[in-house]
This record gives sequence, C-alpha cells and structure tokens, in this order.
Amino acid sequence: MKSIFTFFLFFIFTIVIAQQNTASEQVSTFTIDATQLKSSKKIWLYLPKSYASSTKRYPVIYMHDAQNLFDAKTSYAGEWNIDETLDSIHAQVIIIGIEHGGDKRMEELTPFKHEKYGGGNANNYLDFIVTTLKPYVDKTYRTKTSSKNTAIFGSSLGGLVSFYAALQYPEVFGKVGCFSPAFWFNRKEITAMTENITSFKTKVYFLCGDNEGDDDVIRDLNSIESLVNTKRCECKKWNKKVIVKRGQHNEKLWREGFKKAYLWLF
Repeated sequence: MKSIFTFFLFFIFTIVIAQQNTASEQVSTFTIDATQLKSSKKIWLYLPKSYASSTKRYPVIYMHDAQNLFDAKTSYAGEWNIDETLDSIHAQVIIIGIEHGGDKRMEELTPFKHEKYGGGNANNYLDFIVTTLKPYVDKTYRTKTSSKNTAIFGSSLGGLVSFYAALQYPEVFGKVGCFSPAFWFNRKEITAMTENITSFKTKVYFLCGDNEGDDDVIRDLNSIESLVNTKRCECKKWNKKVIVKRGQHNEKLWREGFKKAYLWLF
C-alpha cells in the first residue's frame, strides 16, 4: 500500500516536461466554474474526426486526471494516448477529461475521509460533474445523454471514484472503466455501500496488474467484483475483469488497457 500511495503523491503537482505537445487537433480545452469545489476546472475535450462533418449524436466518456490523457507535455509519467487510440479505431465517442485539482486531487477523488491520509470530498466533485459539467456538455455538443451512453473512467484514486460514481449515480453513469482502483483508501465504506444496494446494472471493466506493488489491489478488486456479481442477474455479462501479468501501477498499464476497455464497454 505504501508504494502505491507514493505513486499517488506523484500526481499532487503536475510536472510539465520540456517536450513538444502531443495532443491531436481534435483535442481542445475550456474552463468552467466549479462552485461545488470553490474553484474553476480546466476541461480537455476530444471530438471524433467525424464530428464536424456529421449531425449525429455521440456517447460521452468522462475521465479524471486530464493532464495525463492526451499530451505528453502535461503528463507526469507518460500520457494515455487517448486521442491517438480512438482515432486508430475510428471511435465514435466524445471524451471529457477533467483536470485534477493539484494538491486537492486526493480530496476530490476520495469518497470518505481516511484516518491517516484525509480526503473525502468526492461527493462535491461528482456533484460538479453531474449537475454542472454534464449539463453544459450536453447543451454545447451533440451528445447522447442516457446512462447507457455515458461512461466514467479513471485509474488508481480515479478508479475508486469512478466506481463510487456508479453507486451514487446509476441513472447517470451506465458504464465504468475501473483501472487499478484504490479501494483500500475507503475499503470498509465502499464494501458496505455495495453490500447494501439491491441491484447493480452498470457495466464495469475492471483492470489491474499483478505487479502493482501491493497485493491489496488484486484482493480488493476481486472482492468488489464478486460482491457486484451478487447484485446482478446471472444472465447478464455486465462485468469484465482483466489482470495483466507483470502489469504495474502506471500509465503504461492504463494506456495499453484503454482500447480493450472501450471496445468492450461500447
């Protein structure tokens, strides 16, 4: 756990690497007030190549830690190559990347306060996404607004808060990319919440590596995934779990896992 937590701290301040921008021309940014967080948020927007020449509507994926999604220059330890990956498969989807809050990242992405590390402001963060950001996106861009066309993706603490979003807002997020989730941070509370729901209809793609630095990642992922299965009809294949051999807790694992997760969920 300590080694994983050390990795979390790498994200506290974004380090800008001296290199050229790598984001494609389909990627742009805008800023929006986040009154729930008493701040503003920089948002990264990816539109598919077909967007400008069509009139159709597109599903949307909301993703955390936007600094690491599209551009090597703003990433800490390498980008996810989201734009290049989606372009390569001609994906018909809009990506909304939400920049993490620097030294507020841990607070924003954790549902409950940890006795040692603090945090616990995810309710306000998700309220910003659901009641401020999503309505703006749906009004401004041609989106498919239903839950089956709305996903939320993240890794590490972002994986934790993405799963929590499915518990809190099942009517909003019908699909989740849950990569290397830091369930240990709020293990007791997340387990209790999952136990107490009557049904779980959100599709979830669970991903982690078998060399992430702590066995808790796999153990917690297996535990939550098994618990989710007790809340589903056995006839529905709404979960997929992938454990990557020699996979580590880093952008490489998540970058290489994104394409398969997207194709399975959509």
